[in-house]
Amino acid sequence: MSAPLTGVVGLVALLALISIRVPVAIAMGVVGVVGGIYINGWFSLGFVLGSQPFVTSSSYSLSVIPLFVMMGAFASRAGLSASLYQALHALIGHWRGGLASATIGACALFGAVCGSSLATAATMARVAVPEMTGIGYDRRLTSGALAAGGTLGILIPPSIIMVIFALLTEQSIGRMFLAGMIPGVLAALLYITTVTILATLRPDWAPRMQRVHGENRLAALRMMSPILGLFLVVMGGIYAGIFSPTEGAGVGAFGAIVLAGLRGSLNRQVIRDALVETASTTAMLFMILIGTSVLQFFIETSTLPRVIVDWIGTLGLSATGVIVLILVIYIILGCFLDSLSMMLITLPLVFPIVQEMGIDPIWFGVLVVSVVEVGLITPPLGMNLYVIASSVPNLRFETVAAGVVPFLLADFVRIALLVAIPALSLFLPNLLM
Repeated sequence: MSAPLTGVVGLVALLALISIRVPVAIAMGVVGVVGGIYINGWFSLGFVLGSQPFVTSSSYSLSVIPLFVMMGAFASRAGLSASLYQALHALIGHWRGGLASATIGACALFGAVCGSSLATAATMARVAVPEMTGIGYDRRLTSGALAAGGTLGILIPPSIIMVIFALLTEQSIGRMFLAGMIPGVLAALLYITTVTILATLRPDWAPRMQRVHGENRLAALRMMSPILGLFLVVMGGIYAGIFSPTEGAGVGAFGAIVLAGLRGSLNRQVIRDALVETASTTAMLFMILIGTSVLQFFIETSTLPRVIVDWIGTLGLSATGVIVLILVIYIILGCFLDSLSMMLITLPLVFPIVQEMGIDPIWFGVLVVSVVEVGLITPPLGMNLYVIASSVPNLRFETVAAGVVPFLLADFVRIALLVAIPALSLFLPNLLM
């Protein structure tokens, strides 16, 4: 069997292992080892296994991951999500569909600190769903807005998946963060527009509330100030050159701990739970990165990426055509794979194509993160859908899947705009860096 065909068989085997619930890191490691032995023999693979895990996990740049994870873990336990939601509830709850829009806004702001879509969706589900269902919001609109809003945590910086993309492709973390800001705000605005349209067409789905006046609105703004301040300190410090992204993550983690202490939420149990979550999440991510490095050795030595590049060259596609083709593949994979797995499995194949075509890697990174974000709410295996269905009592998965469809349409509009107007992603990095 030829080397490229071995690469194809290896990828099929990888998807088969994941489909039977073998952990992603183990599946990638097994395929990388078996394929590497078949193509390169025991000696070459032994050299890779003896060095690659250490090289992958000992990089100083990777220390940004546990620090951002810790920042999100303490922020979620400090009650910041509830404060954000209550503040936006007071400020825009009187809009048509205002509570659903407040949920999306709170998800965007909390995701900016948390950095994880699944954590954002699970946390906000406990806060927002009782409020919306209590005043008569339809469960389809409630769950759809929550599922879509939860995905903003993956795009608005600091985003863990953006950090991983930047590290794997040797791009600037700071440029990636800047590139995600306008698309992240655009996503939130499109989601809020979707809520407004649904509430206008189906007013029985979203009863209107009374406007909050005077001192209560000022109190709402004060409730938002801690998390906005933490975001501005971290991101502003990075782009002002006061500290690096890794140092900024450390400042953010310390700031989240201080906020938890000031709010009276910091006790022995909270500290223990946050540190355990940080350690387990970091270990999982590092295991996946090690598995990815072994798989990448197998894929590269199979010459499959080169074969794919040559094949695409024969199609005569423009750079935009290649991007559209890659994004369609991602959208299909998003129906069956979680976002991180999908990105890590495909990058060894698609990134050489991007480099060969001269496509801006930062623009491509934002497109990839945007599309894998869509995979989080794409049935039948959208992870956010399952998280919300399991977090809310008596909420059927079918209800969440039906409610998220209008927001998927908003996502496709956003992706089309990002493809057609690269400046939406590249304006801020080119301006500030």
